[in-house]
Amino acid sequence: MKILLAACNAKYIHSNLAVYNLRAYAEDYRKNIVLKEYTINQQKDEILRDIYLEKPDVICFSCYIWNISFVKEIAEDLKKILPDSVFWAGGPEVSFDAEDFLKKNPGFFGVMVGEGEETFRELCRFYVDKKGSLEEIPGIAFGFGEKIRHNGWREIMDLSNVPFAYEDMEDFRNKIVYYESSRGCPFSCSYCLSSVDKKLRFRNLDLVKKELQFFIDRKVPQVKFVDRTFNCKHSHAMEIWKYILEHDNGITNFHFEISADLLKEEELSLMEKMRPGLIQLEIGVQSTNPETIKAIRRTMDFKKLSEIVDRIHCFENIHQHLDLIAGLPYENYESFQNSFNQVYALKPEQLQLGFLKVLKGSLMKEMAEEYGIIHKEKEPYEVLSTKWLSYGEILKLKTVESMVEVYYNSGQFQNILNYMESFFEDAFSLYEELGKFYEEKGYHSISHSRMRRYEILLEFLEQRQEISREKAVDAMLLDLYLRENLKSRPSFAPSQKPYEKMVWEYRREKKIPKTAHIEVFQNGDIVLFDYETRNPLTNNAETKTINEEVKEYGYV
Repeated sequence: MKILLAACNAKYIHSNLAVYNLRAYAEDYRKNIVLKEYTINQQKDEILRDIYLEKPDVICFSCYIWNISFVKEIAEDLKKILPDSVFWAGGPEVSFDAEDFLKKNPGFFGVMVGEGEETFRELCRFYVDKKGSLEEIPGIAFGFGEKIRHNGWREIMDLSNVPFAYEDMEDFRNKIVYYESSRGCPFSCSYCLSSVDKKLRFRNLDLVKKELQFFIDRKVPQVKFVDRTFNCKHSHAMEIWKYILEHDNGITNFHFEISADLLKEEELSLMEKMRPGLIQLEIGVQSTNPETIKAIRRTMDFKKLSEIVDRIHCFENIHQHLDLIAGLPYENYESFQNSFNQVYALKPEQLQLGFLKVLKGSLMKEMAEEYGIIHKEKEPYEVLSTKWLSYGEILKLKTVESMVEVYYNSGQFQNILNYMESFFEDAFSLYEELGKFYEEKGYHSISHSRMRRYEILLEFLEQRQEISREKAVDAMLLDLYLRENLKSRPSFAPSQKPYEKMVWEYRREKKIPKTAHIEVFQNGDIVLFDYETRNPLTNNAETKTINEEVKEYGYV
């Protein structure tokens, strides 16, 4: 008897913690279990071939919003070539409408609903040991004659009873490793499925520390905690943050999703001591409109959140990623613009503009009609319009999102953006107008190189007479050389020929390595870029203004 656990991830760098947890919990049946990870970018024929050659008796697919259509297509063809195999689905994308899913996808025999560890182990017992009956297994829905039988949801389990899922980290080379120290969420945000499970549970801290040490000893590049609100329990968060600080290996980065306004002084004082890059924080703001926050049942003190984000920013050692969601109740275009400007002013390392996804099983799905929410019928069930936001305005926000992603979140245009911002009504208007320029010129539908993005930006700025081309070019060159020692000069860069002799003699006297770059800017600054020493948060080269040193040698 062979049971195949199949995961179809969004990208190669992702891994699927769920299927590894299922396998670990069913350790008694390990010899019968095969685990396979694919991506939705792979050729379907390649996956069909791989699964077919395994000849599994039972195939269990892990289903999420990003892979459900892909899984359905794969399973439909697999059933034709493996007609005797039994197909099961599990995961959030099938748990909340299991019966409907089975009716529409007759190739699947059953669905594991909710938490799957205990359910999967009981299914292994049923198929491998031929013991028990499906009617006795809680947490499944399955074909029962011409009907579908739903055994109801299983009682949630003690998270500490789930064995550690990781063994040989070679399997995760060049991949993000996911880890879970708690399940459930104390909050009731109407757009989120985590709010459905109100029974928040924490993994035993002794286990957590032992497992974190496993990652630290193996110098895993990044461990991403999947806890929905990591710092909702102060003592739990403090113990983990203390441990990773005290056992820092100088390499591993830990990612946490937190509520910034819940952070206490003790936690902030600890964070200030951390190595740059030891942790990074994802902070969901979603909106700064009080009416919106109330409607989505979210708890947030934006004033306190802002103060804490500012304070962490001053530490200069922690990457902060802030989120906004467009399409929420009571948030029109102007309100979202205000939310954007308030969050942008906090200068996070990344600002993600997401669009509301009306998920099956969420309160937002139930409230969609009342809020006039129209959304896509197929996953990702993304908002198309609301009472407050038209589809045309959604399209405008999509353009803003694209510009923020390219110019702000890439971290490659920081100095030119800082220079530009004062010439626009607000930050939102900058990206709005830049996006409009892209569309007018037909640039939005073309793939561009990094250098071409700078050229387009300069073309955009040249429309505004009040902007100094010289200052704009200096800012762009600073951004470019901070990231890399360019092999060829940008088309818009002024010649360095007048300074070649001066720079050559200075380099010779000071024994400046060839890997470094010296740029003479139009404003008179002479800057040395050291690519051997980089900022661990931005990856920018270390810089030094050397005007005075050059003068000492009589070269200016």
